[in-house]
Amino acid sequence: FGEAVWFKAGSQIFSEGGLDYLGSEKIIHAQSILAILGCQVVLMGLIEGYRVGGGPLGEVEDPMYPGGATFDPLDLASDPETAAELKVKEIKNGRLAMFAM
Repeated sequence: FGEAVWFKAGSQIFSEGGLDYLGSEKIIHAQSILAILGCQVVLMGLIEGYRVGGGPLGEVEDPMYPGGATFDPLDLASDPETAAELKVKEIKNGRLAMFAM
């Protein structure tokens, strides 16, 4: 990538030559942040549409919840009170992680 620090690697797209993935211009040569943003939106939209529409795990009970049958393989949230407590802990953990950045 040309940049040793991981959180600065994304800024390479704004450099004069753009960003070459894996150091090769032939694989993916990204020069436009708008093109990358458009590709990300389209790809994520297709993936989420596939997930909500039935995907490999079948019908989704709540489309706003990313879980499912494989989300809790250890059955830690089988009790509704425990599940609510774990959700709050996860939200707090995520907020703390975002604040730490």
